[in-house]
Amino acid sequence: MQFHILLPFLGLLAPVLASEITVSTSNGPITGHRASKSPDVIEYLGIPYAAPPVGDLRFAAPQSYQGQKPYVASNYSSLVNYPNKTAQFDRIFEAFAAINNNTQSEDCLSLNIWAKSTQSQKLKPVLVHFYGGRWTSGTTHTPFYYGGYLADAEDIIVVTVNYRMNIFGFPGIPNQPSNLGLLDQRKAVEWLRDNIKAFGGDPSKIVISGQSCGSASVDYWPYAYEKDPIVAGLISHSGTVFSFPVNSQELSTQNWYNVSRLLGCGTSGDVLPCMRQKSVSDILAAAGKIKPPPATSAARKQPVFEPTVDGVTVFDNYENRSANGDFAHLPYLVGHNDNEAGFYKIASYAQGANLSEAEWQDFNIQTFTCPTMEEATNHVRAGVPTWRFRYFADWNNTRLYPTSGAYHGVDMNMIFGNSADVTGIAESRPQTQLKRVMQHAWAAFVTDPEKGLEKLGWPVFDPKANTLVCLGYENKPNASFVDPQVYDSACSA
Repeated sequence: MQFHILLPFLGLLAPVLASEITVSTSNGPITGHRASKSPDVIEYLGIPYAAPPVGDLRFAAPQSYQGQKPYVASNYSSLVNYPNKTAQFDRIFEAFAAINNNTQSEDCLSLNIWAKSTQSQKLKPVLVHFYGGRWTSGTTHTPFYYGGYLADAEDIIVVTVNYRMNIFGFPGIPNQPSNLGLLDQRKAVEWLRDNIKAFGGDPSKIVISGQSCGSASVDYWPYAYEKDPIVAGLISHSGTVFSFPVNSQELSTQNWYNVSRLLGCGTSGDVLPCMRQKSVSDILAAAGKIKPPPATSAARKQPVFEPTVDGVTVFDNYENRSANGDFAHLPYLVGHNDNEAGFYKIASYAQGANLSEAEWQDFNIQTFTCPTMEEATNHVRAGVPTWRFRYFADWNNTRLYPTSGAYHGVDMNMIFGNSADVTGIAESRPQTQLKRVMQHAWAAFVTDPEKGLEKLGWPVFDPKANTLVCLGYENKPNASFVDPQVYDSACSA
């Protein structure tokens, strides 16, 4: 699990681009610097948005940051031998799965902001991204999530957020807040609401985005904060409230006490004081010994420590809530990749599982196609401006093996624009063209969630019309529109 690493870029609107810029925030003065890879962008790295969750704050809901000292935001807080893997396989896998030599720290609640320096006094729209990682591991300190290129290309502010994962984010302590990682995300957005104007951002134009479990957490948001969502729009990449299983209170409590037993803290009652005395490494080692539920899919094993149904941030009746429109009616951009299984096959292979191609296609349908269809359709029925996409492109420099296709996470290269940095292989011309199309579309949504994509000619989703946005189909650098039933027909079965 990666705890303390971030790449914050806080862009300031300034008439002259200086090498360092200081802004005033609720944390006190924060100094950023010119981004080496995007010289027109000022970046601020590792900004704390909450108090360090250590000591008595370990396994607790995030608390407000109390510091007022000047802060210089200048630092971010062997693989599978898969058959026929490409030369860039290891680099992609390392970057996406956050396998690196970065220092780990429990003090991880920080964010990164990127903003282009301009002479305009108009406040910029803000895109806030939550990484994925199976609720188990993740970090913003990876070239996958460097936000300088997107901030430079589209002149929006880009923010990436670190939040707690694994047992530290989802411990399952009885009679305590269950989903600390989700509360961290909320705390980060509250900090941005209160401080982003200092970096040139518009607090009324914050859109949250996520990928994989980060995407699911974005979809949890309008259900959890129906009356006070703060944000103006939602973007989900490969994950909705229907995509991944969650834990019951009973299962989470059982997992918590199984870890405390291994650490000698007991199997009942208040073991929290004892658990707060244990080292991070010992807790992670013990958590790693707990087995997932026996019914876990071989295609995607259910994490032991993950969101728990608490009736506050996560619910057990999303079918009814979604169908009835019981969520904040925020404009919604939702979609996934054509062959999500292309990435999941790697972990399955490493663990000795052998699924047929038919099983993998069923996984794609059940985990991504149908959950996305259901959420998009229900949002439209509730009168919410909704767009649905499916990403198809299979570029030479992002391919994992000959048949990996448009796999889980590969679309992030197009939004953040980092594939050449990740793989060490230059983009092709059509790849660059599609990247520009997608970055411009995402920025249009962030700038105007209700009408921005319509102005680009993207139709609002209609399950019975040619409104599914196909991106990079047959590696063509454009968006096309087809009948969603081409892919959704399998959902009726």
